[in-house]
Amino acid sequence: MNKYMLLLFIATFFTAFSQLLLKISANEKHENTLREYLNVKVITAYFIFAVVLLMNTYAFTRVDMKYGAVIDAFTYVFVLILSRLVLKEKFSKWKLFGNAVIVAGVIVYTLQPFG
Repeated sequence: MNKYMLLLFIATFFTAFSQLLLKISANEKHENTLREYLNVKVITAYFIFAVVLLMNTYAFTRVDMKYGAVIDAFTYVFVLILSRLVLKEKFSKWKLFGNAVIVAGVIVYTLQPFG
């Protein structure tokens, strides 16, 4: 894994973190509709999305697109882990199974053919 692939992986984690911020904000009561969309958590989440966009644009100058799509699939895994750790959400065995399928797909896709 080169440093640009690592940058994509870090960007994927930040994407999951920003989604977590949006979920936390959505679960809170706000004094009015404007505050629902213009608060620190929402603005921070969209700022992180913008930074991730720049990170991805830079990283894709050195990484094949086929690897970027595979790395991006880890967003689902990170969201599951963060929602469990931060929001204390419980997940079903189907969510675990779905994330296991994602990880297995990434492993199968990245394996080099023998010979």
